[in-house]
Amino acid sequence: MVKRILSHHNIHTADHQKNNMTRRHSFEDTSLTDNRATSAPMIHNDTSIEDEYHHHNSKKKHSVTIVDVGTTELAMNKSNEQQTEIREQWSEKLDFLLSIIGFAVDLANIWRFPYLCYKNGGGAFLIPYVLSVVLGGMPLFYLELLLGQYYRQGAITCWRKICPLLAGIGWAVTIIAFYTDFYYNVVISWGLYYLFASFRKILPWSECNHRWNTPDCSTVNTRRQFLKDCINQFNTTLNNTIDLSSINSNEQHSFETSLFYENCSEKLTQLKIVSPAQEYFHLQVYRLNQTHNLSLENLGNINWQNLGCLAIIYLICYFSMWKGVKTSGKVVWFTALFPYVVLTILMIRGLFLNGSMKGIEYYIRPDLSKLNDPSVWVDAASQTFFSLGPGFGVLMAFASYNDFHHNVFRDAMITVAVNSLTSFASGFVIFMFLGYMSEVSGRAIKDVAEQGSTLVFIVYPEAIATMPWAPVWAIFFFLMLLTLGLDSSFGGSEAIITALSDEFPVLRRHREWFVGILFLFYFLIGIPSCTDAGVYFVELLQNYAAFYSIIIAVFFEAIAVSWLYGITRISEDVKQMLGTKPGKFWLGTWCIASPLFLGGIILSGLIHYINPTYGKLTDPFYYKYPDWSHLLGWMFALSSIIFIPAVAIYQLLIEQGSFIMRFRLAITPWKERQRNQNPDIIISTNHVLKKYVSEETI
Repeated sequence: MVKRILSHHNIHTADHQKNNMTRRHSFEDTSLTDNRATSAPMIHNDTSIEDEYHHHNSKKKHSVTIVDVGTTELAMNKSNEQQTEIREQWSEKLDFLLSIIGFAVDLANIWRFPYLCYKNGGGAFLIPYVLSVVLGGMPLFYLELLLGQYYRQGAITCWRKICPLLAGIGWAVTIIAFYTDFYYNVVISWGLYYLFASFRKILPWSECNHRWNTPDCSTVNTRRQFLKDCINQFNTTLNNTIDLSSINSNEQHSFETSLFYENCSEKLTQLKIVSPAQEYFHLQVYRLNQTHNLSLENLGNINWQNLGCLAIIYLICYFSMWKGVKTSGKVVWFTALFPYVVLTILMIRGLFLNGSMKGIEYYIRPDLSKLNDPSVWVDAASQTFFSLGPGFGVLMAFASYNDFHHNVFRDAMITVAVNSLTSFASGFVIFMFLGYMSEVSGRAIKDVAEQGSTLVFIVYPEAIATMPWAPVWAIFFFLMLLTLGLDSSFGGSEAIITALSDEFPVLRRHREWFVGILFLFYFLIGIPSCTDAGVYFVELLQNYAAFYSIIIAVFFEAIAVSWLYGITRISEDVKQMLGTKPGKFWLGTWCIASPLFLGGIILSGLIHYINPTYGKLTDPFYYKYPDWSHLLGWMFALSSIIFIPAVAIYQLLIEQGSFIMRFRLAITPWKERQRNQNPDIIISTNHVLKKYVSEETI
């Protein structure tokens, strides 16, 4: 392990005896490897030193020791022979681009952005969203890719080299990614469950005649008839001139323009009438039978079908990742591109649905008054951050497998643009179908629009179930969800694998076993999520595992790079990789805009924090979490970011001198510490060289 070798004073002194050394020179050399395309260029030859040396004494014995940290792992055996392991790289440049696009474009683009856009002023929401992308999300996304490509290490090792004082950031983000995988793959397994269920002539969530259905179950047509009868009753009572009796209940018209719609809609909500799609998810996918008193204390029995789907998901992940980025880089050609094929098909189909134009109008109709609401800006900032995904260590891990001079700027800009456009385009698809659902059910769009898992596993499937050829559209939709989730899951797992493998190289040499054990552990942790009330466990993890902790971790990342590592150093690093220094825009956003962007999200989230619940108070399957679960959730969230202050305190304690001296030493980057400790180490880009020329009289 290279860093351990470098930590000792006697760094490989082959043929270098202190007693008979008469002169020692440090000089520059050419590349350490003949494979110039896969490593950073080294410092060029200084022939004058070498020629002069040979001229003075041709009978000198040369001993050269080279330590290369970055693209290779180096070990020395007892015979002082060098053994190197070249760092794996992407097979093709497009593998990297598709991997980061696949990671950035995930389920949040489908189930969160469209709803936020509708809720926060339609087209007006694009103003705070674009500003958040430009000033916050894009700079942080680009910065993390730069750091990963420059240091060619996972998060743990990389942050220790950037700023030893805040080396805990690497551990924090790795643990957060670890926690996130506890529930994210369970959500993907729901998509697989629905995909299998879609291979039927009649979708199981379209009717109320199944064994899991209750007397409260009501189909779309039944709910529509209830609204029609209710409004007619009001009309008759008040002798209203509006006559709805001529409207055929089979025709697709919404009743929202009626004078009494709100009264009847509220009455329908109070009755807690349940749709077949709601009961399918809560009583078949899960078993939230109200008579069983299920809760976090009593999760019930294991649902073996859920567990089987989860096992399949982990098998897919394992065989996609067990050989490294060369295999996962090929899998993403399907998982990253296929969702766009499905999205295009669904968009074309949606254009021909009754009510689709109404849905689009609700989606993009601008309401500029919403911009006066601070929560709109917070929603835009949080959506930008969680959609692009800086801070999980994924971007750093993916970029570490790039060629040192790869044009990561181009890929960053492409990914940010694709991610934002995908979010916006998916909104059209979602709201076309919501407009259609509004017409079919007779309800207003505001009463059918949802976000999160409710949208993609209840509202959207119910809309699909009412369409001709419903199973075909359901298969397309859930295949899209499955692929959207899988490539994001690949990214999260690769962040953990790379970080730990770089910190403990023995894991890389046994990657197949390491990945297998990791996914087996995930599977065991996922068993509680596959019980009768496992959805409560999933939602609790989703609320506490990553939200606040990842924002705090990335806030410290921005501080560490811009104010401790310093703009001068990062500018020189970028110049070495890309040939030019970053412009004033990037420096300004890294130093000022990004920290303010993250700080605003943190403060707003804490100020407006309320204890999460499962569902709304009016929902039939509403569940209020016990107080102890919130305390446990906060402990869970803090267990990752506690590494940041803990490592900082430890780093200050092990340094020597006054507090100011300790602090200065603790913020000194690794490459400068090595240079200060031993002038014979020459650091060039992502390589560290050490050369000795010893002279012995023969």
